Amino acid sequence: MLVRATEMLQKAKQGHYAVAQININNMEWTKAALLTAEELKSPVILGVSEGAGKYMTGFETVAAMVKAMDKSLGITVPVALHLDHGSYEGSLKCIEAGFTSIMFDGSHYGIDENVEKTAELVRIAHEAGMSIEAEVGSIGGEEDGVVGAGEIADPEECRRVAELGVDFLAAGIGNIHGVYPPNWQGLAFDALAEIQQVTGGIPLVLHGGTGIPEEMIKKAISLGVSKINVNTECQLTFAAATRKYIEAGKDREGKGYDPRKLLAPGTEAIKEAVREKMEMFGSVGKA
Repeated sequence: MLVRATEMLQKAKQGHYAVAQININNMEWTKAALLTAEELKSPVILGVSEGAGKYMTGFETVAAMVKAMDKSLGITVPVALHLDHGSYEGSLKCIEAGFTSIMFDGSHYGIDENVEKTAELVRIAHEAGMSIEAEVGSIGGEEDGVVGAGEIADPEECRRVAELGVDFLAAGIGNIHGVYPPNWQGLAFDALAEIQQVTGGIPLVLHGGTGIPEEMIKKAISLGVSKINVNTECQLTFAAATRKYIEAGKDREGKGYDPRKLLAPGTEAIKEAVREKMEMFGSVGKA
């Protein structure tokens, strides 16, 4: 059931749990996320970066695939199709393509330009019946070509963006994309608490959900985080399961080279990773 993300995240905030955004990269990723969400009766957000959208031949292809798969699999739980770290132009393309939610990442602009562009996209997205996420304070690391320095978001800048009417807000609090380094200092919970206070209680978003210890995840949720993004972990588990299959020579047994068999272990690994995150975030049974 394709919906915008606004209501599911407001419900998550009120219920003190978080909805997982699972980034999708192809049909296997999409199917794994949808089937696991349906099995666990959990809402889910399917995230699509601009790079992944290009890889899948465009946002219209992605939207058509997700809508068709949602229908053919008989998915009954709420599903949002969401642009991840979108540019201004990419956001407009996803609105036209039929996504149900977008993220405009204006964190690399000065705050005045971020506010100006975000305000314009809030108007356009809401007129189209879509939800919109904004970002203040860049997320550290690199994901699909998006590079961030990882600075802590300024609470006053967060307040300015929140007042534009965004549905949920990503604020940098020391989180990073990719694998966390051994010397990572952890999440800045004091900053998170202040940001929650000054933004009027809108749902907050935690990017870089792979590798954050469970106790930090739980504390972040208690401080207003209602959406947590997961991408790297699915990629790592998919690669490990596929490697194990090939190194065991399974691809040379019978028709083990058939992509439907070759990709199956990785797909099952993604489902297990998604299950683990939904259980950790507390969204199981909340559809």
